[in-house]
Amino acid sequence: MNNFSPFRSSAFRRSVLAALVLVASTSSHAAVTTSIGVTATVTAACTLTTTSLSFGTTVNAMSTTGTEGTSTLSATCTNGAPYTIGLDAGTTTGATVSTRQMVNTTTASSANLAYSLSTTLDGADWDLSGGTNVYAGTGNGAVQAITVFGKIAANQITALTGAYTDTVTATINF
Repeated sequence: MNNFSPFRSSAFRRSVLAALVLVASTSSHAAVTTSIGVTATVTAACTLTTTSLSFGTTVNAMSTTGTEGTSTLSATCTNGAPYTIGLDAGTTTGATVSTRQMVNTTTASSANLAYSLSTTLDGADWDLSGGTNVYAGTGNGAVQAITVFGKIAANQITALTGAYTDTVTATINF
C-alpha cells in the first residue's frame, strides 16, 4: 500500500493555504444602509415691549389744537408670522378706546383728561385686540418698531392743574 496521500504533501497544503488567502482577500464585507428622517416644526412666537408716552410737563388743556406725543412698540416675531397688536381702553374708570382718559393724581377730584391713541397721526382710535382698527404686521425675525401716536384732546377747559396718568395694555396676537 502506498502511503502517499495528496492531502499530506506540503505542495498541496501550500496550494490550499494560497487559495484560502485568495478567497479571504477577495471577499467583500456586506453593508446595509438606511435613512434617518429629520423633521422640525417652527411655530410662531412673538415678544412685545413698549416705551412710555409722555405728553410733557407743560400741557395746555385749553389749546385749540391739542397736544401730541408718541410711544414706540417693539415687536419681534418669527419670520413670516402674521401678527396684530391691539391697545385696551386703559385703567381709568369709564374709559373706552374712543374715549381714553387719564386721571388726575395730584388732586382728590375725579377730573380726567381725554386723549386718543392711533396707528397714524390723527388717525382712528387704536382698537382693542381683535378689533377692526389694530396694527397688523408680519414678523421678519428682527425687532420691528411701531409708532403709537397720542393726542390730548383740544379745549379741555375744565381740566384741573396737576399730574395725570393712565396705563394702557398692548396685546400682540399671532
